[in-house]
Amino acid sequence: MNAHKGRPGDFTVVNYPIEKMKYNPLPQSFYVNNRKKLRDKLPEKSIAVFNSNDILPTNADGTVKFRQNNDLFYLSGIDQEESILVLCPDFANPEMREILFLRETNAHIAIWEGHKYTKEEAFAVSGIENIQWVANFEGVLNTLMALSEQVFLNSNEHLRADVQVESRDSRFIKSCKRKYPLHHYNRVAPLMHQLRAVKDQPEIDQMQIACDITEKGFRRILSFVKPGITEYEIEAEYIHEFIRNRSKGFAYEPIIASGANACVLHYIENKEVCKDGDLILFDVGAEYGNYNADMSRTIPVNGKFTTRQRAVYDAVLRVQRGAMNILRPGVNIQDYHKEVGLIMQSELVGLGLIDQTDIKNQDPKWPAFKKYFMHGTSHHLGLDVHDVGTMYEPITPGMVFTVEPGIYIQEEGLGIRLENNIVIQDNGYLDLMGNIPIEAEEIETLMHS
Repeated sequence: MNAHKGRPGDFTVVNYPIEKMKYNPLPQSFYVNNRKKLRDKLPEKSIAVFNSNDILPTNADGTVKFRQNNDLFYLSGIDQEESILVLCPDFANPEMREILFLRETNAHIAIWEGHKYTKEEAFAVSGIENIQWVANFEGVLNTLMALSEQVFLNSNEHLRADVQVESRDSRFIKSCKRKYPLHHYNRVAPLMHQLRAVKDQPEIDQMQIACDITEKGFRRILSFVKPGITEYEIEAEYIHEFIRNRSKGFAYEPIIASGANACVLHYIENKEVCKDGDLILFDVGAEYGNYNADMSRTIPVNGKFTTRQRAVYDAVLRVQRGAMNILRPGVNIQDYHKEVGLIMQSELVGLGLIDQTDIKNQDPKWPAFKKYFMHGTSHHLGLDVHDVGTMYEPITPGMVFTVEPGIYIQEEGLGIRLENNIVIQDNGYLDLMGNIPIEAEEIETLMHS
């Protein structure tokens, strides 16, 4: 595995045997650096604890495929259940300032579940020297808490989170407060949001791979789609291409929406036949190494846009490019969305969908353009598809955003959305999806080649 080309001197090669993992892990020093950045934000005599996600049940003895807690992963690179990371930066014994607790394996687990991290492998990934089995956690925690005053615990504080299932972190918060009621408790989530919102080069590299895999899937279906094909057959083509390129699969439930289905923003049934003369809206993305891509494209089922379809398509593309040019360091996302709304308003007037009377009589809280473009244009992207990071403070270099305008005309059964992923830079942006076909002519050419 080659070293990542990030900022000079920042990162080194990880000597972990990557054949044990489906994806190439990021270098050990990336996680060492992440923990340092968090430690620098903690007050004196602090302790911070991060728990892995649960393996969630379905029915009977079934379970959902494991997905690591993104904060623990960001700080350690450990991609395994029943893991706990403890940071206690000021502890008197330097060996106790970073501790990683892992599930201890045995012959039975090895037979039924497969390989688990050895301590040596976990060190190679994380750079944490003190690695212990989870059975030791309570005793070690008791020692650390006795000499700590500020306790930082983790929770899901995403602005759009709708938490209904109690997590491992949530259960730990309850038990910790019950056992140690006199400590001062704090939220670590705001600190993690600040750190994770700005991506380092290795993260951008990983996201570029996810976008490149997404491109392969899209190019695959361009030669596959034709009238009479079903949405679920297209979904199957995407997942085939994603998995064969070392992705775990879709970054989120894919939207394969033909015809009027494209006007349903979260259409995921993917069950209809694609008809001659209709468009298909794809909102799909591959994940790679727990990082995500998020792409939207819209193509004609028969390989040729009608005049009306092309007019709407080009309008959406102009809005997207205008939006990309607005996203710059220092811009506030709320103001950005208003500016994009004005660009969309102009395009909708040009398409005859709204007029100056509609604009004059509009409700300022729900402008006229919202009838045809009712969602936001951008969100943070990273370890989460809707990644953590404030939407109320100025944009800074290193943030990664989607740019995804759309026009949805229910009365015409026509919906078009175009979405790319961009990295904010000091003087502009890097389009991680710049190689994915988006011009109408190129799409038509590729569909007929």
